This record gives sequence, C-alpha cells and structure tokens, in this order.
Amino acid sequence: MSDRPHEAGTLFDLDGLLDTATVRARVKAPRAEVVDPNAFLVEVAVPVPIRRRFTYRVPDALVARIVPGARVAVPFGPRKLPAIVLGRASAPPGGGRIRDIAGIIDAAPVFPDELLALLVEAADYYLHPVGEVLRAATPALPREAMSRLRDVGFLDADEALPGTAIGTRTELVVRRTETPRDDARLGERQREVLALLDARSEVTLAELRRHVDEPRTVLRALVKRGLVTTEEREVVADRYFSSTIVRDVAPTPNEAQRAAMETLCAAVNAGGYHGFLLHGVTGSGKTEVYLRTIAEARALGRGAILLVPEIALTPQLVGRFRARFGDEIAVLHSGLKERERNDAWRALRSGAVSLAIGARSAIFAPVARLGVIVVDEEHDPSFKQEEGFRYHARDLALLRAHRAGAVCVLGSATPSVETYNLSERGKLTRLSMPDRATPRPLPSVEIVDLARYKGTPSGHPLITTPLHRAIERCLAEKGQAILFLNRRGFSPTLRCPSCSEVMECPACSVSLTEHRRARALRCHYCDFAAPSTGACLRCGELGLEPIGLGTERLEEALAQTFAPARVARLDRDTASGVEGVEAVLDRMRRRETDILVGTQMVTKGHDLPGVTLVGVILADQSLAFPDFRSAERTFQQLAQVSGRAGRGDDEGRVILQTYQPEHPAIVQASRHDYLAFYETELEARRELGYTPFSRMVAVRVDAGDEAQAEAVTHELARVARTHPAVKRGLVRVLGPAPAPITRLRARYRWRLMLRGADRSALRGVAGLVADRIDAGIAPARATVDVDPVNML
Repeated sequence: MSDRPHEAGTLFDLDGLLDTATVRARVKAPRAEVVDPNAFLVEVAVPVPIRRRFTYRVPDALVARIVPGARVAVPFGPRKLPAIVLGRASAPPGGGRIRDIAGIIDAAPVFPDELLALLVEAADYYLHPVGEVLRAATPALPREAMSRLRDVGFLDADEALPGTAIGTRTELVVRRTETPRDDARLGERQREVLALLDARSEVTLAELRRHVDEPRTVLRALVKRGLVTTEEREVVADRYFSSTIVRDVAPTPNEAQRAAMETLCAAVNAGGYHGFLLHGVTGSGKTEVYLRTIAEARALGRGAILLVPEIALTPQLVGRFRARFGDEIAVLHSGLKERERNDAWRALRSGAVSLAIGARSAIFAPVARLGVIVVDEEHDPSFKQEEGFRYHARDLALLRAHRAGAVCVLGSATPSVETYNLSERGKLTRLSMPDRATPRPLPSVEIVDLARYKGTPSGHPLITTPLHRAIERCLAEKGQAILFLNRRGFSPTLRCPSCSEVMECPACSVSLTEHRRARALRCHYCDFAAPSTGACLRCGELGLEPIGLGTERLEEALAQTFAPARVARLDRDTASGVEGVEAVLDRMRRRETDILVGTQMVTKGHDLPGVTLVGVILADQSLAFPDFRSAERTFQQLAQVSGRAGRGDDEGRVILQTYQPEHPAIVQASRHDYLAFYETELEARRELGYTPFSRMVAVRVDAGDEAQAEAVTHELARVARTHPAVKRGLVRVLGPAPAPITRLRARYRWRLMLRGADRSALRGVAGLVADRIDAGIAPARATVDVDPVNML
C-alpha cells in the first residue's frame, strides 16, 4: 500500500500504457468459449485505466474459493494480471464469450467486506477506474507469486500462499525444554546457547548469530538431544520498532481534555457511527485524547486507525503510542520499503495487530472490527492525493467510519472551513479545548510591517530590526528559535543583468531556483537540474543577479549574523525521508541547534519544548497564490507555526513579518482567533459561491502541443454544456482557461471547472465529461478531480 503510483516494472504496469484508447486497442479476448448458462460468473476489477468491470468464468475447481475481495489471476489481452473479485455476475446479453479465471493468488480475501465496499463506493464517487482504486489499496504481490505469474502465467489454487499473500517474514525462536542435560557431553557452542536460554525464556536465531558461529548447526544437535525446541514466528519488521521504549503513565487530564475523553469514550461504548471535530489550540493535548479514545476501543476488542498528514510526524507519534500500547502497532506510509508495508498489512489483516498509524493511504488499512478513526491535523492539504486516484483521506475516513459503525475524530487547531461548517450544521459534534495543557498560555504575537524597515542590523532586508533583536534575546536566554520561510534553495529566481532574462525551466513555465551549495539550478516541479555556472542560459553573460530569498540563503545570513549560534535547516534539500527529518528534529531536542530555518515542514505538529521564538519571514507569501483557499492556508500556516513557540517551561514569542499587516488572515492569526477568521472567510465564500456553499470538480488537460490541449479542453467544455443540469443553471462551467502553471514537464496545461450546489447534478455533468475522456482524446491526457484542493 503506497501514497505513490506503482513504479514501472511491477506486475501492475501495462508496458507504460497511458490512456484508455491505447489500452482498448491492445486488449483483445481471443479463444474464449461461449458461456454455459449455468456457469459461475464473477465481476472483477482489473488494474487498467478503464472505468468498467470485467466478467470472467470461474472453473469448477475454484468455485468454493472465489469470494468478494479475493485476488485472482485473469487473462487480459496477451497477459495475466492480478484482479480483485467484486461479486457474482450475470451472463452478458446475447450469450457473449467469456474467459476463465487463471488461478487464485491468495488463500484468503485481501479485503474484508467493509473495506471492499468502501473502495468500490470511492471509485464511483471520484469517477476513477475501480481497478486502479483497488490497486492503490492492495499490498504488492509476494515475489514467489509474481515470478509464477510472469513465468507460467497462472497460479493453481493449491499454490496460493497461506494466510494472505502479503510477503511474510518470520524469525526462528528457540526455547529450552525440561530435559536434563549433561554438560560433559556437550560442545562449547551448545553450552553457550543453553546458558543464554537459562538466562532468558527464549532466544531468536538472529540473536544467537551474535554469540555463536553457525547457530543452525548447533540448534540441530540440541533439538536432536531434546534439549531445545524451535518455532517459526511471524514478525512485523519496521524501523520504528528497532529501539526500546519506556512505557508511560497516562497524565492527569485538564478539564477540557477530560470532557472530550468522556464524550468520545461514551460514543465508542455506545457503538455505531459518530463523527466529531476536536478543535483544540496548539499544545492543548489532543494526542492524549486520541490515546484514551483508542485505548477504550481496544479494551472493547476493536481496532483503530490514526492518520497524520506527513510521514515526518510518524516517528514522534509512534513513539508516544508505543509508550502507551507497546509494539502492537502497524505503521503505513509511502516512505516504507515494500517488505515493511507488506509485514504491516499482513499483521493487520490477520488480526495480530489492531492499530494502524500512517499517512493518507493508511485509511485503506485492513483493520478488523474497526472502532475508531482519528485524522490528526485534518485541515492539512496533504490528505488529498494529487495523482492517480485523487481521493481525500479525511473524507474517506468519515465514510469508512459510517460504513464500519465506528467513531471518527477530526482533530485540528485550525479546522478547514468545510469541517467547521459541518460542526455548525450539526453534522459533526464539536469538542473544544481552548487552552494549552501546560500552564503556559499561547505565545504573544507581534506583526512587523516590512515596508517600514529598510536598514537593518544584519544588512538583510528580510531580517528586520525587531526580529534581529528578538533572536539576540532568545539566544542570550538560552532558548531556541524557528524561522519559517516557505521557499527552499538560495534564491527563487536568477536574472541576467545584461539581457534581463529570467532563468526558467526548459520544461515548465516556472523559474529555476539556485541551490548554491549543490552548485545547481533546479526546478521544484519537474526536478530538472543544470549546473550553476553563473552564466546566463540565453546570452552567456556572467554575474546573474539573485532575486528573492530561500531557506539556504537565509541559513547562510543567520549563521554569519549570529555566530557562533548553531544554525540548521529543515527542508527537502536537507532532510529527505523520515530519518532525515527526525535527525534534524532530534538535534533540536538535544539542544544541539540554536536556530532552525525551515519550510512548511517546521509547521507540522512538532513538539520542541526549547523553542521560545518563532519568526515568520514573509507571512503574506501564500496570499499571492491564485486559489480561493489562499487566505485559509495563510491563517493555518501562521497559527500552526506560531504554536511551536512556548510549549515548554518558558513563554513563547512570535514575530510575523509582512507587507500586508492589515490583512484579516494575518491579524486574526496574530490574535489566535479562529472563530473570527472562520466567520470572515465564510462570508467571502458565500459571496463568491465557493465551498461549503457549492461543490467543485476540476477537469485538467495536458498535451505536448498547446493548441491541442486548448482544443481538447474546449471540446470537454462543449460536452459539459450539453447536460440538462448546465442548461438549467444547476451547474456552472467555468473556463476553459490555461492553468496557472501553463507548462509542466514539457506539456501544456489547460483546465475547466464545474461548480454547483446540487451534488447529484454536478456528478451527472462530471460523469458525462469522464465518459467523453474514456472515449479517447489521445494524445492529450485529461483527469477529473472531484472536490479538488490544489487549484493550480
């Protein structure tokens, strides 16, 4: 299970096929027999970009083992592909010709009924091929099954792997018997193994390898003498469980925490679906509420899922949950190796583990008897998948909880406007925690008008005098500071002083960012990179001028200005993956870093007790985005990063630098006033007709030729306008228009938007457009994004 699309070369890859027309041209069904009217037929979902189901016949020998959720091998064109059984099928009209299922891949269904029903419904809602939806949620095939399918083309029923087909991993466990031993007849290595067993109840083979040579030979001799027994035991391997951890004791909750815990635990005990918004300020102790609620579900024998927006947050959360629940936890996110994901999936599917923690794809975890789903930082846009199957994990969490009869908790200090509005309308029960769990209050916030400060002590225009003095004071008091700037690299733009050319990516309509330490110019959209020679790419003139400020340049300026303070940086360039992020944060926790410079990675829920100062270099930066949610995201970012200050024993201070000091989002964030922001933003949305007063579908088209992208988009808009719902004014078609980033990865991009308050009418129009795309628009490509979050 992964947040990323499957890479080319996996069993699911169709030789790089990109569009529906190509797939249909390649797929044929030769040598199929006329269907016997008494044949056992099933519908299956095949992982191809076609929004339809396929019917196959089940051989008599396999009928007893074919159930919904089972993974089977089916002939598809000239190949064999894995598919998921959806249910019984009727014979096609006129008899038709249907091919046989080739074999069973798993001895047990991959999906429980509840999860399979959720995925099928999600495919329908997001207008995405059901086979690709199930592929996104399916664990990879074990190597043995993949080899068999590739080499032979099918699997026999008795070749299916035991349990589920998620690559197993076992360890050999050795235990001492009660048989008396005669040390005089034992070799030195045998005595050493027995000595280890005398000291402990059991020892694994991996541990024995650290003490004796060729331990398997030694064990065979000891088993033959009846002195030890061995057993293969399945284990879940994961980097999060390699270290020991001290079990904690639940702290005494404050009044607001206790009220939330009592309400949530009562809902868990009552059974059935209940949806909640846990609105708690930063540092209010929401995680402890999650722990108590999940503990209540576990006490009742029910499972739980905890979703976090970033994989960088999982080590900290996993540590807290291990301290409370031990190692009965499965971690699921795209940063894991395939084997780690498979082990975690297998443990959950078998019921050996009942708690899953992970990023958005963990919503597909096969947790048995699901009792609680928690979505932490529910407002975060990373819960929306932007490629392939474009689902929103928060929305699917509510749907899955409803189907499973479970409690769903959406937690945030800055809820999305849509979620808070649901609580206003009574669709969610709102639980408030307005104060921090510690005695310290929320940090004080000062707004600094950048237009007023020209000369500064550091000589850098974006390190104003108030911020400079605040950093000096923080360092003098042995505190730590976080400076937030959502631009990585040294300089976001380079311009030639001779010809005024801005260095742009050759494949995208965006400027190249200078990364000085790497001596490279990079595109942050397509990853194009070129050596940074200092020469203009157009005229060859030397001496390119840096325009703007990135985290690398800010880090350098701070290190020079505040030496010998230790300055570190947290962005994609310095900390890729979970380990890199955690390494940077660990140095902060150990007080080995005085000033941390970072992009939005520093805003996400980190608990750093030593941080007393937060500085935001450009608080209005995100307001310039061409997106109706720009004010909301600005408020959320500022409130979240401000919440990193003053979480320990010392009070916190925040400085927001901005060219728009009177903008409502900035003023309300400085006052920690979510309700004022919500009311302002809701009124603006009402006037403009945006969500939650309407729903949206984005249709995006890209092609290698700009005229072709434009023509296809106009054709799709024409098709949309033929729908009766558009003619009656229930749905508006906005566009077509070039996308804000008109060229990306050497392809030109156009888009149109569908908007309407009537969900059924909007889905009808979107479905008509999707049907037209399915009919073929090659070589252009198009996607339908239901409930879009990213408007670029």
